[in-house]
Amino acid sequence: MSRFRSVLFLPADNGRAVEKARGLDCDLAVLDLEDAVAPERKVEARAAAVAALRTHPFAVRINGLDTPWGADDLTALAATGVGLVIAPKVESAAGIIALAERLPEAARLWAMIETPRALRALNAVAAAGGPLRGLMLGVNDLAKALGTGPSPDREPLKPWLAATVATARAHGLKAIDGVFNRFQDAEGFAAEAAQARLYGFDGKSLIHPSQIAPCNAAFAPTETQVAFARAVVAAFAAPEAADKGAIRVEGEMVERLHLETAVALLASL
Repeated sequence: MSRFRSVLFLPADNGRAVEKARGLDCDLAVLDLEDAVAPERKVEARAAAVAALRTHPFAVRINGLDTPWGADDLTALAATGVGLVIAPKVESAAGIIALAERLPEAARLWAMIETPRALRALNAVAAAGGPLRGLMLGVNDLAKALGTGPSPDREPLKPWLAATVATARAHGLKAIDGVFNRFQDAEGFAAEAAQARLYGFDGKSLIHPSQIAPCNAAFAPTETQVAFARAVVAAFAAPEAADKGAIRVEGEMVERLHLETAVALLASL
């Protein structure tokens, strides 16, 4: 199963960054045609993304279909074999359907949740099906639209962090947390990545290569967790546990559901 712990965004028109991204340890590198590219550079960035996709499996964030560039972005990507397209500011199931009709063949879609309207339509968006495979929270645009104040632990956004994960899980989708802007604040990033993992996100959006290693670490199981998972599997494999639904492991009562979790954790290593 593909992992998306670290999802690094980089401007598609920054040739040096694109070239460097080929060798980075992020799970996914995304060529950005939207927020990271100025209007007068959109066409150039699109051409650069098409060229880069010939030699590396980047994902691409397009411009919205309600902008002057979105439809042309998808037309240009049609012959590239791009595997994943990220769409900004999706607000309805109809928006997913419109994108699906224009996506390159075999491409999958992640929808960015960035507006109050998107929050109110979260379940409908996630249930749209088709090529949709993930929800990505756009925390900067969302905080601006909601008018929230600054908070080191994202207090005003916590309901929407939880709602995004729950909705993604209900529909079998990936859930990706938003970016942490202060890329020189290693301690702050580590805290926010740990929060994202605590809430159940599969990974986090990144804006700088220095965030990759701590992000991968935040979304990896600890040695203690791995050891406990192995102990749970071994305990339930014992003959005396064959007919039991709950047993004691290292001072804790664990059930068959914990066995499933342990097996999944070990399979992810």
